[in-house]
Amino acid sequence: MRFVIVTGMSGAGRSSAMRILEDGGYFCVDNLPVSLLPTFMQLTEDSSEQIQKVALGLDIRVGEEALRETASVLRELRRGGNQFEILFFEASTAVLVKRYKETRRLHPLAKGGRIDSGIEAERELLIELKSSADYIIDTSTLLIRDLKQELERIFVNDGEYCNFYLTFVSFGFKYGIPTDADLVFDVRFLPNPFYIDELKPLTGNDTEVYDYVMKSPNAGEFLQKLKDMLDFLIPNYIIEGKNQLVIAIGCTGGKHRSVTLTNAVYKEFEKSEYGCKKEHRDIEKDRLRNLCRFPEK
Repeated sequence: MRFVIVTGMSGAGRSSAMRILEDGGYFCVDNLPVSLLPTFMQLTEDSSEQIQKVALGLDIRVGEEALRETASVLRELRRGGNQFEILFFEASTAVLVKRYKETRRLHPLAKGGRIDSGIEAERELLIELKSSADYIIDTSTLLIRDLKQELERIFVNDGEYCNFYLTFVSFGFKYGIPTDADLVFDVRFLPNPFYIDELKPLTGNDTEVYDYVMKSPNAGEFLQKLKDMLDFLIPNYIIEGKNQLVIAIGCTGGKHRSVTLTNAVYKEFEKSEYGCKKEHRDIEKDRLRNLCRFPEK
């Protein structure tokens, strides 16, 4: 039987994960009192219904004292031979504050005060539990579809997992550098399809543009050097405790060259042991600006 304890920061995606796991065939129970954990595990093991997959959600709603005790309770259960995995959800304070403001909900530990104070108090409570987690997923930059894909890969399809997530983002310099970028690369030195009439209306997602950009020797050399650099950096980031990396690749408008190179480097890593996604932030902005400037009659 596979038994997964789903926990982490409030607002970081635990509830969404429980729904995804339930759709994946897990028997899901939310916020069972911590004192009942040993009994519940034994009952699922002995169940005549032959339960194969269980997900148990735990968060701050079990109470501060109970949450403090959870890590020690789980340690004792493991010492007793109980088999389970801990899935921990994390997100930056800025992202969590934004999510709470958007939903107009109060943080359980805010107690009428500021949301960020409640978030930091919860983060402190969860330090020990996080340190014992088998999986840590930072949802700061993840969309629901990305989270679903990652959870299905690990917990439904039994794929391998590494506590590291790569996000490749294409952007246009004229719209600003992505604020969450860890590494920024400028590909404006490559041939620009914007000046080719038949390629101008297309994007780096189109084969014609992709082939035009990548046939440049500089594009192939840049791609190889970027891959070599990431192959070197990622293991060292992991050693330092980093669990995600946002790589931003920019050209002038974020439509042709940056999209092409983002697609190319994503292909290099999409089947690696790391979680991986791509995003084309500005791919449609030129078209939308032109529509606003010259509306159709």
